[in-house]
Amino acid sequence: MAERWRPETHTFHLPEGEMTITLKDVVILTGMPISGDAVIGPQTKPEVGWGPLIRDRLGFDMPTTTPIQGRGHPPLNAGQVSVSWLVSHIQQEVVINDETPEEQVERYARIYLIGLVGGFLFPDKSNRWIQGIWLELLTGDWDAIGQKSWGSAMLAGVYRELCTCSKVGAKQAGAAMFILQLWAWEHLPMFAPLDPRPYRRNDDELNFLQNLPYGVK
Repeated sequence: MAERWRPETHTFHLPEGEMTITLKDVVILTGMPISGDAVIGPQTKPEVGWGPLIRDRLGFDMPTTTPIQGRGHPPLNAGQVSVSWLVSHIQQEVVINDETPEEQVERYARIYLIGLVGGFLFPDKSNRWIQGIWLELLTGDWDAIGQKSWGSAMLAGVYRELCTCSKVGAKQAGAAMFILQLWAWEHLPMFAPLDPRPYRRNDDELNFLQNLPYGVK
């Protein structure tokens, strides 16, 4: 699909004509909002630095000098957070029960959001680092986070990466490329995986899927 992408028109050039991924596709396949405030973050690191920001809003310190085992950079390096370190921190240290203070639950939720957004919805090409922009964007007001047009930003990221990886010599792509995968399965059935098993679901599964995005189904 990347070889069929034309940066001049942001469309795929196919034998039958031109096609592209639209905002409608994004909201149907993923359920992400396509209206609301633009997803815009800071262009420079905060005056106090990333370390104090993480400590103040997430409640823990990230090493800035000790390298990750087997790698040459610490978990917090040049405004980027290690995905593997963040995931391991959540798995090892996060315990939530009925006695957990609400403030702590909120902090855990923000950590999860940072990992989800920075590592899955807007990943870099290595899928190893989360950009510092998400630290500020996802540690602010809860209502403001929910009112942003995340679907539009995801589609813009996919367009940008398709324009980049369609060039000669490109070997990787970042962004939420699972959107392209789902879109291709839906609109170009010859790419969709074939399941030899009969497609049957019981009532519980159907009820569970009823209100989920089409991409999950």
